Order: sequence, then C-alpha cells, then structure tokens
Amino acid sequence: MERSQDCFVKPRRCHGEPEISGTVLFCVNPGEAQSVVQAAVKLGGQRHFLYNSSLVSIPASKAYACGPALGAPMAVMTLEKLIALGGRRFVVFGTCGALIRDLSLGEVLMPQWAVSSEGTSRHYPLSIPPRVSSRLHALVCASLIHSGIEVKAGGVWTTDAPFRETRAQVVRLQQQAVAGVDMEFSALLTVAAFREVELVAVMVVSDLLSGDDWLPGFGAKAFKASVRRVSQSLIDFCVKDSHE
Repeated sequence: MERSQDCFVKPRRCHGEPEISGTVLFCVNPGEAQSVVQAAVKLGGQRHFLYNSSLVSIPASKAYACGPALGAPMAVMTLEKLIALGGRRFVVFGTCGALIRDLSLGEVLMPQWAVSSEGTSRHYPLSIPPRVSSRLHALVCASLIHSGIEVKAGGVWTTDAPFRETRAQVVRLQQQAVAGVDMEFSALLTVAAFREVELVAVMVVSDLLSGDDWLPGFGAKAFKASVRRVSQSLIDFCVKDSHE
C-alpha cells in the first residue's frame, strides 16, 4: 500500500487561508449550496477561496458552510482541502434518488454506509468498509427530529454515471437494503475514514427510481419545502455544535 507521504501533491493550508476548528456544513449540489452560503453571508459571514466552490465562516461561531462540489472527484478535492484547513467534523447535505418504495419525495435519508460505483474512493485503500461517525450521526439525527423532521436510514449507492442506471442494478441494490443513489457519498465517506475525520450525510429525496419509470421531483413543492427546512436545521446544528 502506498503511503500518503509518497504522493506528489499534498493538500495543505496556504498563507492567508482560514483555519477551521468547528463543524463544516458541506453542500454538494449547486442549489442547496447557493441558499446555504447566502444564509451564512446574510448572517455576516466572510467568504474564502475554495477551488470552484464557496467557503463562508458563520459569525459568532467556529462553523463553516461550503459548496457546491458536484461529483465524487470534485467533492473529494474539496473535502481534502477542508481537512487540510483543519476541518474534523463534516455534515454533508445533498439530495438522492429513492431506490425503495418506503422513501417519498421530500423525505430525508441519513445513510450509514455506501456501495461505490465511482472511481475516486479506490485511490484511498481501507482495511474495512467505511461507515459514518456514529456520534455525529446520532447528534444530527436528534437535531433534525427535534426540528420536526422525520429521518430514515439505509445504504446509498454512489455512481459517476446517472444516465447509466439500469433496472437490473436497482433491483440488485434493493435486495442489499440500499435505499438511495447519489454521486458523492461513498467517496466522501471513504476519504473521511482514510483521513480519520468525522462525517455524516443528510439527503432529501429528489426523485424516485423505485417504480417502473423514473419520476423526477426537483420542482415539487414537497421537495423544495423539505430542502428549506433541512438546510436551516443543519445551519442551526453546525453553529450549536461548534460552540460546544
């Protein structure tokens, strides 16, 4: 196994860049990232450079909000940089397609494990399959429930090719208790385990792949309302968690 110190390019904190010591709310999708970053700026947050993404410090706390970073490679580059800046606790916020009938549009999934069909995580070898931080998972889940948001659990399938999802793949994954599909989670989970930091994910169901046909719900009122509620709840959690 190649060691991290053998790699040519290493993530690092450069002169003038912030030092992160609190919880980071990491939004992978452009839509959620825009609203969360704007909310942090309205609170008086300060913007910082972060590749093609935005990084905003949330005033009166050590928490940060950032995004977007769509797809496994960009999400991992962003996470590596955030870790180099000192980040040790990450709440990933995004969306997922539902693979099971028990998940409806706008419902919230907090995955605990992943099935990888992306090409990034294989570059971070682990001795055991990665799982989310049980401590952080419990805290975030309790915070969402306290806000009146129901949370469901299960695995997530991460793929680089959303236009190549087949019925046979979905059926096989359903048999493995995989509840949703996204484009970043397995890679982020693997890197978090490799770098020994805490990471959990919160996903709002945006579309359904559990029936005979694909049913998109990106414009549905239930989806949009859920994204707003969850994003505000997660901002509140990260601010509170960074104070404690």
